[in-house]
Amino acid sequence: MTSTLAGGLQKVMDMNGSTSKNAKLADLSRDTYNSHDTNARITTDFGQKVANTDDWLTVSTNDRYGPALLEDVHGREKIHRFDHERIPERVVHARGVGAFGTFKLYESASDVTKAGVLTDTTRTTPVFIRFSTVLGSRGSADTVRDVRGFAVKFYTEEGNWDIVGNDIPVFFIQDSLKFSDLIHAAKPEPDTEVPQAQTAHNNFWDFQYLHSEATHMFMWAQSDRGIPRSLRMIQGFGVNTYTLENDKGERHFVKFHFTPTLGVHSFVWDEALKLAGQDPDFHRKDLYEAISMGVFPTWKFGIQTLKESQQDDFDFDILDATKVWPEELVPVRYIGELELNRNVDEYFTQTEQVAFCTSHVVPGIGFSDDPLLQGRNFSYFDTQLSRLGINWQELPINRPVCPVMNHQRDGQGRHKIMSGSINYWPNRHSAIPPAKPEEGGYVDYPEKVAGIKTRLKSKKFKDHISQAQLFFNSQSPPEKHHLIAALGFELDHCDDPIVYERIVERLTDIDLELAQAVAEKAGAPTPTKAGKTNHGKKSAALSQTYFQPKEPTIASRRVAILIADGYDPIAYNGVLGALKAANAFPFTIGPKRQAVFAAGESKQTGKGVQPDHHFEGMRSTMFDSVFVPGGSHISTLQQNGRVIHWVREAFGHLKAVGATGEGVELVKMACEVKGMEFSALGSGDVVESYGVVTAGMTKPESFREGVRMVKGAKDFVDAYLFSISQHRNFDREMDGLSSMVAY
Repeated sequence: MTSTLAGGLQKVMDMNGSTSKNAKLADLSRDTYNSHDTNARITTDFGQKVANTDDWLTVSTNDRYGPALLEDVHGREKIHRFDHERIPERVVHARGVGAFGTFKLYESASDVTKAGVLTDTTRTTPVFIRFSTVLGSRGSADTVRDVRGFAVKFYTEEGNWDIVGNDIPVFFIQDSLKFSDLIHAAKPEPDTEVPQAQTAHNNFWDFQYLHSEATHMFMWAQSDRGIPRSLRMIQGFGVNTYTLENDKGERHFVKFHFTPTLGVHSFVWDEALKLAGQDPDFHRKDLYEAISMGVFPTWKFGIQTLKESQQDDFDFDILDATKVWPEELVPVRYIGELELNRNVDEYFTQTEQVAFCTSHVVPGIGFSDDPLLQGRNFSYFDTQLSRLGINWQELPINRPVCPVMNHQRDGQGRHKIMSGSINYWPNRHSAIPPAKPEEGGYVDYPEKVAGIKTRLKSKKFKDHISQAQLFFNSQSPPEKHHLIAALGFELDHCDDPIVYERIVERLTDIDLELAQAVAEKAGAPTPTKAGKTNHGKKSAALSQTYFQPKEPTIASRRVAILIADGYDPIAYNGVLGALKAANAFPFTIGPKRQAVFAAGESKQTGKGVQPDHHFEGMRSTMFDSVFVPGGSHISTLQQNGRVIHWVREAFGHLKAVGATGEGVELVKMACEVKGMEFSALGSGDVVESYGVVTAGMTKPESFREGVRMVKGAKDFVDAYLFSISQHRNFDREMDGLSSMVAY
């Protein structure tokens, strides 16, 4: 991916025009300096130009090196600045990646809110998103099984509004008081500091059983949602229940949704495991690559709203963060779109120092009595103080684009300079008074509250199983298959029988066949009786298969083209051109990064093709598909075990595989198993078999820029690109073909 990132910032800036079109980018430009400036010279932090930054000041001669001198101001400054570069990493969500973008409305939501960001359709609101894993340290891998953080900072005209969400709409706990217990149980065990960025250990699953309200959430985390293909292909959810208030003073409860236009897609588990070692930065680089190439990720923004009078209309409590609001009962209303279109300039000052707070809202948006939200409102402020200091909101990435004025003063790291003698209210000058409501002052909704002071939740909070059943029932057969395998993997790493036997017991409350399948893998006694009756209900939107692109697309899909000397240039160039025309990212992979020559091309006079990578430098796990053009090079590739592994592994990971001419023979050699069909060498027929598309003969007219990605296409390019657009061929897995090859 590295080569595609070069010059990416300039390309995106050219696409977006000057920073003056984006209030936040203009704001950041005040503090942005060019590290590539050849006219600048090194200085100390106090501005003294430095003549030598390589040698400490010493008492030395040409013949002998002598003692170092403490009077070397530059040397001491350089070392002590380095010694203090690190700040405390986040306790959770430590590993993250961020990008800038914009938010625009399709339609006004003025019927339910007075918030300008949700009602003014002429606005373009700057945003910053930070994606993250939850459990791992800052140096852990991207592709581990985990919840992904989806935190959005809207720099609105009325102040910053933060949605601090996840890619899963529910959470493990109902009350924030249990958060420390949850994270202590999920993090590496305290005696060994093992395992890193994983929940596959005794403590986590011990807690999941004993804290039964986590049941719904662990089903989501063990599903395909836990191993997303790309951060550009995850949903985002506000998780908590907020409120909206309109100009009439009417209040609605609300849930926030972000739905990716590329669809929701995941890795297969073996692929995620391998990538954690082969390319631990895969998700970060994937995001940077798409933005730098101008294929900007977008999400539809939606709201689920309920009138106050509807709060008690359901068999679940709408303030319970371990529950979803099924879309069949409360439809999502899509009102806007979020686009990411600019990579960060510097990781630390932007992605690492960005700080989100659930309590950051603007007029028209408020808080419900969601007990998890109430605790988060306290906790997020507190954690920013420990990481960044009291003046964290003055850091460039965190400061609003609207005017900020108050009587708060001083503290470590204070930047703002306030002139004058007044630092309090009321004052004799009537200076900096509170804003009136008509001036945009935030007014809390006058909610009437009655109850007793006690540690108590409503009765509906006690149902911990019904929605776990709803989630499992709603999964497609491949998703259920993956969920069973994931639970089997996790419990296989628990060595205390009481832990995995109890989890199997809990699974009987969800579905007996699920429990029996997991028991077999985990080594627990096979249950014979359901703990609870499964209600049989489903909700379509709980399955990833519900969220597919409106039209087939391969935009930003990474495709590896395998070649060696003697490849067919017609097939190579034809597929390469079609992929680029469809906004896919093709990469040529060869036996070396020096030039590779086509059949009939002279090595003395021809230019050849320089591969992007060589076979040992990359793996199929880093691509969405593999294509093998025909040509005499196939006899060379067939003798290369790594090339065979490339194709076989892509087949095992259910990816689209394409081949033309003699390339079909290589694909057959790699993955010819019972049930597979291939085009015969020399035949003009295009054969699609379980996502493997082959054509035994190609002609120049077979390749064109115009592509129609449709099922059952007769043209090779159309058929192959359609197979890529389907992400994975799960029939290959469900019919047992992928398990017949070693990869």
